[in-house]
Amino acid sequence: MTPDAALAEIMAGNARFVAGKPTAHLQDLSIIKARAAEGQWPVVGVLSCADSRVPVEMVFDEYIGRLFVTRIAGNITTPEIVASLEYGVAVLGLKALVVMGHSNCGAVKAAIDNPEVPGQISALFPAILPALYLARSKDAAIVTRTNALVQAATLVNASPVIEEKVKAGTLKVVAAVYDVATGKVDMLPVPADMLMRG
Repeated sequence: MTPDAALAEIMAGNARFVAGKPTAHLQDLSIIKARAAEGQWPVVGVLSCADSRVPVEMVFDEYIGRLFVTRIAGNITTPEIVASLEYGVAVLGLKALVVMGHSNCGAVKAAIDNPEVPGQISALFPAILPALYLARSKDAAIVTRTNALVQAATLVNASPVIEEKVKAGTLKVVAAVYDVATGKVDMLPVPADMLMRG
């Protein structure tokens, strides 16, 4: 499967989800479980926010084993996230990576407001601040979109494994924003000038 075909597959699933006509649940659960016990066969990796309103497999109408999902508040790129997605690319053969933010993201709103928070919550803010500066806005929707692009570019720039596959044309990295009200996902190609390395 090509990177474009992999992305087209999940976007067709999102269209089914938005239309209220998902099909993944019709798969025979016993067959899915049997195959899952044998191994995994994902085609797309997704870095998503940990928000409970973003059920990634449902959003793309994909059944068990088709998506390799990593989740963290603010859909930020950390060394652990990079390592996980490198595994998906190098070992599992992912064809595309989607960094997906979502509307009404609490992590983005908190980074904009920068309030006093308990515990480790504020550790998320520094990774989101570049999007706030690049967006030149405190509008959460604009910062969320910019953050998805920044995190997608960071994923490529931070990983020689991912960068090599992107340059070879065997992997595509895109940003996306999921609208929690409508269920629609909008894909955002990462501008070339955000990819800093040669």
